[in-house]
Amino acid sequence: MLADLQQLALAAAPQEICGILFGRDGRVSARRAAKNVADDPLRHFEIDPRTLIAAEREQRNGGERILGYYHSHPNGPVKPSTTDAESAAPDGRLWLIVNGQDAAAWHTAKNGEIYGRFDAITLDCFGAKGQTAAEWKS
Repeated sequence: MLADLQQLALAAAPQEICGILFGRDGRVSARRAAKNVADDPLRHFEIDPRTLIAAEREQRNGGERILGYYHSHPNGPVKPSTTDAESAAPDGRLWLIVNGQDAAAWHTAKNGEIYGRFDAITLDCFGAKGQTAAEWKS
């Protein structure tokens, strides 16, 4: 799945891609691409609200559990930006950031280590190049 996201990020560059991650117990089992409806998709992302609302509704009705979100930084590191921090709810959900080559994962938190919003977590991907988010703390 991570390799597929990296390919999507490369194909969409210089625009950012985004979507929803589904799973349980910290393990991603599925993803759903979403249209990036940000005013400037070359520098920001915003998941299409219709896609997000549909996923939330499906979850409430017994569907797959939303574990978090993914997006790309096609021209930069896989560390969250200040804009990411301003947009992220402190709900403990996963944020996966890819750039076509590297990837890092973060949990949102009320008083996170990064910009007061994100805590680094280890990205463990079988058969794909992953990177520990802790490497991006500084």
